[in-house]
Amino acid sequence: MRIAFLTAPEGVEQVELTEPWKAAEGAGHEPVLVSTRAGEVQGFDHLDKADTFPVDEVVGDTSADSFDALVLPGGVANPDFLRTDERAVAFVKSFFDRGRPVAAICHAPWTLVEADVVRDRVLTSWPSLRTDIRNAGGTWVDEQVQICTNGPNTLVTSRKPDDLKAFDAAFLDVLARQGPNGG
Repeated sequence: MRIAFLTAPEGVEQVELTEPWKAAEGAGHEPVLVSTRAGEVQGFDHLDKADTFPVDEVVGDTSADSFDALVLPGGVANPDFLRTDERAVAFVKSFFDRGRPVAAICHAPWTLVEADVVRDRVLTSWPSLRTDIRNAGGTWVDEQVQICTNGPNTLVTSRKPDDLKAFDAAFLDVLARQGPNGG
């Protein structure tokens, strides 16, 4: 399965990109780094600059139709930049419109809130997003990982880097059960 990893060039929590990426590759999937512009994405280890990663495809030049699933890594900067980019928000929303699996960790649900796709859904996230999720019509829970099937697609959410093993396992399980194109 082809999996879009959507990030902003300005910065992403590196481990929240690299660990799910490795898990997807290890399960035989094709991860693709999608961003809002060509070039590189800056990784961060919390507030410290880390590695850079080459962008494979650019939002606006690619279509969600060419992907089977979406991963939204967190960090504070990544979703904050993505939620202000109309093309990125539309890209995210299109996965919900097409019934494709989506996984979001840490602060990434900010982009889901902006895409107006959390209403009547149960999510977890970094605790500071609790009010944003509730104000957008979602239910926030403090769980290591939350799998929500109440909606057009399966949504996997998690709180923080310490939850990555559970996050990766849950998302890979969803992919195995649904098959290509959300089947």
